[in-house]
Amino acid sequence: MAYELFYWPGIQGRGEFVRLALEAAGAPYVDVARERGAGRGVAAMTAMLGGRATPFTPFAPPFLRDGGVIVSHVANILLYLGPRLKLAPEDEASRLFAHGLQLTITDFIFEVHDTHHPISIELYYEDQKPTAKKRAAAFVDERLPKFLTWLERTLKRSGGESLLARGFSYVDLSAFQVVCGLQYAFPHAMARIARRIPRLLELRARVAGRRGIAAYLASDRRLPFNEEGIFRHYGELDAPA
Repeated sequence: MAYELFYWPGIQGRGEFVRLALEAAGAPYVDVARERGAGRGVAAMTAMLGGRATPFTPFAPPFLRDGGVIVSHVANILLYLGPRLKLAPEDEASRLFAHGLQLTITDFIFEVHDTHHPISIELYYEDQKPTAKKRAAAFVDERLPKFLTWLERTLKRSGGESLLARGFSYVDLSAFQVVCGLQYAFPHAMARIARRIPRLLELRARVAGRRGIAAYLASDRRLPFNEEGIFRHYGELDAPA
């Protein structure tokens, strides 16, 4: 039976971290809100969000349905999928370490999002642009280097090929997505920090070249980045060197 992924159809967003794991493993899945037919489409997703079956996801997707099991939140979904897709270590200690890395990436994603919505998600970007400029400047100067050099150090400690010493995992896919997203949203900032994160950039290239991921990136299943998702490019937030 195919996994069912519930996420908004027009953006990569947080759902992309789950899509990458499914695509890398070649796992059968249905991107429910992007499909048509009975039990499919945005209506099916919003019905799930408002239903009693998902009391732990009252605000937004993604969530994953695997038969009778429903899992919410990206890090939690990847913790569930990792062993099943052979994208996580077998021993519990290593799986929990991977989960900790993913949770830190989750924190980072929140900070990326807040560069363009620093006051409220209910306001348009244009309604909070002055505050966004200040928030983005602090992010580019302080937070982006902090998180990316942390990933770089983690790669170095593990041997340089993957974030876990025991080999490729879903955390590498998430790091790939973070780098891709930041290169889209903050190309100037990423160019300035490039010399400090060589292993991370090499990881991004290796992941892009993996068979399942390369095919996905070349397909129409991979939505382009746009100004509706987490990673948004606004020139005024990414000052050139």
